[in-house]
Amino acid sequence: MSTAELGRWAEEVATQALAAYDYRVICRNWRSTHGEIDIVAREAGMWVFVEVKARTGVGRGLPEEAVTASKQVRLIELARAYLAAQGIEDTAWRIDVLALELTADRKVRRLTIHRDAVRD
Repeated sequence: MSTAELGRWAEEVATQALAAYDYRVICRNWRSTHGEIDIVAREAGMWVFVEVKARTGVGRGLPEEAVTASKQVRLIELARAYLAAQGIEDTAWRIDVLALELTADRKVRRLTIHRDAVRD
């Protein structure tokens, strides 16, 4: 499976998991000049921007470790860009990281939602 295919599959698993945790998915793969937001959702009246990270092994580290300082800055820029593009002002929002550890045959070994993982 290519990296792009793994990413799409992981986002589908993430979308299903978020729904089970009462997130309402608004859109997936929202793009701007700053990059892409994997999932935009609403949860308990708050806008939530979800970064999905998946790994099939720990050789490259845990999935959540891939959200580097520069990636965090970009995610904040993307969240602000999304809100501005939608004309949404003065609202509560946060960035969550959904980490997936998978077996070689794409079974979920671990799924963790890190709420408010990236702070402004």
